[in-house]
Amino acid sequence: MILRYANLALLILFPIAWFAPLLRAGLLPIFGLSEISIISGLQSLWGSDPALALLVTFLAIFAPYMKTIGLGLIHFGFLRRKTLPVLEILGKLAMADVFLIALYVVLIKGAGYVTVQSGWGLYLFTGCVLSSIAISYLTRKR
Repeated sequence: MILRYANLALLILFPIAWFAPLLRAGLLPIFGLSEISIISGLQSLWGSDPALALLVTFLAIFAPYMKTIGLGLIHFGFLRRKTLPVLEILGKLAMADVFLIALYVVLIKGAGYVTVQSGWGLYLFTGCVLSSIAISYLTRKR
C-alpha cells in the first residue's frame, strides 16, 4: 500500500524536478549565475543539437515517467508483473541522465572560468530516480 502512494507521489514530483533549478552557472561569479533546469536545458539543446536533445528528453522525461506509470499500473492490477524487468531498465536509463548532468558539472568546473553550483532540483531529480528504482525493487520482492 505504501509503495502505491510513494509511486503516485513520483507522478507529481518528477514534473516539479523537470522545472526545478538543476544548477546555476555563469562566467565567473561576478557576472551572476543563470539557473538551468531540465526543461530550459532541453530548450537550448533543441536549437543546437536535436539528436542529443532527443536522447536527453527520453532519458530525463519519458523513461522515468513511463516507468512510474508502469509501476502504478502494476500496483493497481492493470499490468502484469512480467513487465517489471522492462520497467527496471527504464529506471536505469533515467539514472544515466543524472550521471550525464554530474559529468557536465565536473567538465564545466574544470574549465576554470565558469562557476557552477548544483541546485535543489538536481537533488530532487536524483531522489526521484533513486526512489523509483527502490520502489521497483520492492515491488519485485513482493
